[in-house]
Amino acid sequence: MLISEVVNKIKSKELSSEQLVREHIEKAKTLGKELNAFTTVIEEAIEKAREIDRKIAAGEEVGTLAGVPCTVKDVIMTEGVRTTAGSQYLKDFIAPYSATVVKKIEAEGAIIIGKTNCDPFAFGGSGENSGYGPALNPVDKSRVPGGSSSGAAAAAAAGIGLFSLGTDTGGSVREPASFVGTVGFKPTYGRNSRYGLIAMASSFDTVGIFADSVNDVAYVETILAGKDPLDATTYDHPVPDYTAAAQKSSVKGMRIGVPKEYFAEGLDDEVREKVQTAIENLKEQGAEIVDISIPLLPIGLAVYYVLVPAEISSNMARYDGVRFGPKVSEDYHENMMKGRGQFFEPEVKRRIMIGTYALSAGYADAFYKTAAKVRAKLTQQVTDAFKDVDAVVGPTAPCVAPKIGEKSDDPLAMYLMDIYTVTANLTGCPAISVKCGTNSEGLPIGFQIMTNRFEEEKLFMIAQNCTN
Repeated sequence: MLISEVVNKIKSKELSSEQLVREHIEKAKTLGKELNAFTTVIEEAIEKAREIDRKIAAGEEVGTLAGVPCTVKDVIMTEGVRTTAGSQYLKDFIAPYSATVVKKIEAEGAIIIGKTNCDPFAFGGSGENSGYGPALNPVDKSRVPGGSSSGAAAAAAAGIGLFSLGTDTGGSVREPASFVGTVGFKPTYGRNSRYGLIAMASSFDTVGIFADSVNDVAYVETILAGKDPLDATTYDHPVPDYTAAAQKSSVKGMRIGVPKEYFAEGLDDEVREKVQTAIENLKEQGAEIVDISIPLLPIGLAVYYVLVPAEISSNMARYDGVRFGPKVSEDYHENMMKGRGQFFEPEVKRRIMIGTYALSAGYADAFYKTAAKVRAKLTQQVTDAFKDVDAVVGPTAPCVAPKIGEKSDDPLAMYLMDIYTVTANLTGCPAISVKCGTNSEGLPIGFQIMTNRFEEEKLFMIAQNCTN
């Protein structure tokens, strides 16, 4: 059932928000615990659901998400609720205010039932780096759900909450969506506010959405999108009715670009086959398939893993044991070193060190500045491609969900899973992952669609024709 249909049932008193929220909290405490999908379950949500029912009974106005249970990734601030960023370093941190995206959904009556597990500070591609243990893939519990929004993806695929907010810095919504077989959406950079988001890499981070359908993602994005005076990186750009766009069923006449660089060495054969079938399906529906080349795509991953750790190095300087984090010594320097050494997870330390090295004297020109120039050139190449095509399509990930531990001892192999998703973050373009089939073991395969900046309407129209 679509979110809009659930809302209508709640408003017509055919369905009780309190009953619905109770059911989802119970699932979070049982199935969610089994999947290790949550860092915190918010039982107080039942009171908020009861209030929604009271308002409806009294004939008062309620919003477009009235009484709908949802979940939020634990790097997004929620006032009065523990917000750990998936790290032991912030295990006791209570958020003093809510992120803008949280305020927006709550203003429309959404009920947040839990904070979802994630890689620490969103550093990871599998969910295995979390300070609270890895989340499990509900399709196959021996496998990862993808990261860093691992718990959000697992909860969404397991039917806990009707949607989930995650964050996408290099594919951290789309890749896990591919691995668990749900819809994962990343908007244009600056489309959704980052205010109240615990920063990973500020010029890449974007709040995204997991849901069962393209329609549901579009419905929630219509609420999230827009200028935020608290976030200078948001754009004062009109917010169309994305739901109406998602309901359009025709791609006839659209030009769909397929970069040859997406089908090079390293792509799993079964993933290749299902993605090519999805492309053929678009062709059969009237889209024109255009072979294109974006020469810098193959080195986008290298650019990403220079620039993002550099921004991480800067953003993580605030965690000094005074403003945030545990106090383990009265001496400032000792407290900072011991606290970070004891409570930062290994991947957090690794990325801080890589970024600090890339920014250090004598290396910044060779690494950081060079990567920034390549990013600008890649952005221009992608912009030029969109002068000729309406969208660029291909795999979301080069493989299906790996088994837990399969890649965790090889950081390079783990980083390579982001090879198809980082381009959207480097260029600021919106992108979405939808399920296009399964492999011979029944594991989901994701199909990624990317459009030019602020062309989410077109993105949803195409995605609606690709769901499987």
